[in-house]
Amino acid sequence: MTLKPLADRVIVKQVEAEEKTKSGIILTSAAQEKPQVFEVVEVGPGGKVDGEEVEMVVKKGDRVITGKYSGTEVKVDGDELVIVRQSDILAIVG
Repeated sequence: MTLKPLADRVIVKQVEAEEKTKSGIILTSAAQEKPQVFEVVEVGPGGKVDGEEVEMVVKKGDRVITGKYSGTEVKVDGDELVIVRQSDILAIVG
């Protein structure tokens, strides 16, 4: 199944958590902090949203940071994805 976001929606996938600290300590899955960094999987076309023109700034492949509780989680073909509005994206990671 494929997903195509509408309007100003963006589909993102969470980046894997680090398994090792900078000092070399290996973390168990319970000790790993869930990162807020996501990779953009698909981007909607933008257009008129709530009466205002929205231009899409993010593109497929970008790494972004979103709000902690923003978006709708969905599971597609075993992948856990999150659908967010572009306005819920706080920053593009360079």
